[in-house]
Amino acid sequence: MVRNAVRSLLAEPRAPQPPRRVWRDWVLVSGLLTAGILEGVLRDDLVWRPAAVVLAIAVAFALLWRRTFPLAVVAAVFGALIVVDIGVLVSGSGPFGLYTMICVVLLPYSLVRWGSGREIGIGLVIIGVALVLGNIADFTSYVEAVFGSMFLLFPATLAAAVRYRSTARIRELDQVRLREREQLARELHDTVAHHVSAIVIRAQAGRAVAATRPEAAVEALAVIEAEGTRTLSEMRTMVGVLRDASAAELAPQPGVADLERLARSVGDRPRVEVEVSGEIEEFGPAVGAAIYRIAQESITNAVRHARQVTRIDVSVTSDGDAVRLTIRDDGEATSVPRNPLGYGLVGMTERAMLLGGSFAAGPGAERGWTVDVVLPRTAAGR
Repeated sequence: MVRNAVRSLLAEPRAPQPPRRVWRDWVLVSGLLTAGILEGVLRDDLVWRPAAVVLAIAVAFALLWRRTFPLAVVAAVFGALIVVDIGVLVSGSGPFGLYTMICVVLLPYSLVRWGSGREIGIGLVIIGVALVLGNIADFTSYVEAVFGSMFLLFPATLAAAVRYRSTARIRELDQVRLREREQLARELHDTVAHHVSAIVIRAQAGRAVAATRPEAAVEALAVIEAEGTRTLSEMRTMVGVLRDASAAELAPQPGVADLERLARSVGDRPRVEVEVSGEIEEFGPAVGAAIYRIAQESITNAVRHARQVTRIDVSVTSDGDAVRLTIRDDGEATSVPRNPLGYGLVGMTERAMLLGGSFAAGPGAERGWTVDVVLPRTAAGR
């Protein structure tokens, strides 16, 4: 079990997207530099004063790279501390270093939070060696040595917990995206199957009348060309969309025409009003299904999570090559994402992006919550 745990740790990749350097990092470094210089000037019991001040300044600057190069920073800083502790033990001099060097507690956190498994293993060994030599070089009591070690290593434990939670969240989001893609692939499967069936039937009819009615065969070829073009468009959308090996459901997929039925299924409270303008017959099947699914999820979120909501307006507007879906409710205004513990927004965003559209959701201008989706009239080729 221990061997498997070690192998799993060493195989762990780096945490994705470490935060960029922000103004808070510069404020931290500026504060540490100021404190270090003042302590180096004013403190009377320092040994090797110039070296202590230079080391404190170097450590403060090294913090700027603690997220992007965690192992390199840990090796440089704690390696320098190891050299200093060895020098103290050999020379027998008093304690070396400034109180501002306490900032090194940030490095174990950054190492475990952002480093790869191999980097974490190497870095913890370096920190452990520096910790042992530091306790030997400046030993006061076993109690202080134990509590000092716990104080230095606690950030690493905290980082492990934060990293585990972040990784679990990312995996859950990936599962949501995969489920949304699977559902979209099932819906597109029905559309493609319909087009291919029409192509086969027309081809058989054209072959049967080709000898006696050439003009009918030409008409069949024109229909086959149109159906083939639409099929290729839907197939391009399916490429890259994940689905499992189970049989796809062959039930008719809902579309814009089913929004009224969806509104009636909610009941009288809150009241759902649906307004459709423009030509809806020319929507691609995948687009119509996406409009229905996004409206369904948005209405469900409003009914379950909006406070004091009495009305939900669903608007579908066709304009040129795009169709816009807008869902508004009159619940209490809030800046907190609707259902922050769920993944509905992730699924709706994924569906819109797969079809070449855009998705936005947030508090309304006056009150309530607004979902705004723009999709192409036919699914974008992928």
